[in-house]
Order: sequence, then structure tokens, then C-alpha cells
Amino acid sequence: MVMGPAAGLVLADLGAEVIKVEPEGKGDPTRYLKSTGAGFFASFSRNKKSVTLDLGSAQGIEAAKKLCATADVFLENFRPGALEAKGLGYEALSKANPRLIYCSLKGFLPGPYESARRWTRSCR
Repeated sequence: MVMGPAAGLVLADLGAEVIKVEPEGKGDPTRYLKSTGAGFFASFSRNKKSVTLDLGSAQGIEAAKKLCATADVFLENFRPGALEAKGLGYEALSKANPRLIYCSLKGFLPGPYESARRWTRSCR
């Protein structure tokens, strides 16, 4: 939940034009966090532009591809394989934009820290 927004925030704070893609309808669910999460959206979305796209539709996928065709960097933190299934993986996007830097941010994948999620839950 934090890796993608934080990475985009650093780029935006350094002067990059960052376009945040939010789900169509109400947008990013973090807009509506309450209590201790109330400032999350404002803090992590500063200096960014936003657009809403339905990545479940052909039109939304085509719009995302058009954005990526002129982008320098693409950041995502979807579950593994989710964007590849929609035609938005590195192989597909880099064919249209060979200079694209594709950053796929993942947490808790198989490896030495995969049990960290279970450990943090038990510490609450």
C-alpha cells in the first residue's frame, strides 16, 4: 500500500510529472481513510496529477498504454502477474516505449522475508 505511492512521491518531489492512475468511480480508496489514516492520500499524492481509468475495460487499458507510450517511468505495486494479464506488463509496454523504466514494487514474495507479514500480525 505504501511502496508505489512513496516511490511516486519521491519522483514528484524531485520535479517529475507524476500521473497517478486511480480506479474509475470514487478513485483511490485511500481518499476515504479515517482516523490515523486520514492524511495518507494528501501526504502521498502531493505534487501528482490524477486520472481515473477502468483497467477492467478495453478502453481503460488502451488509455493506460497511451500514457505509458510517452512516459519515462512506470511504477506499479499490483499482485504478481496482474498487469501482465491485462497487457500492461514490461514486455508489452517496453515494445511500444523501449526507453521506459518499469518498476514493479512487490512485498512479501517468496524469499527470506516472506514470513514477515505473519510476524507483524502476531505483534499486534
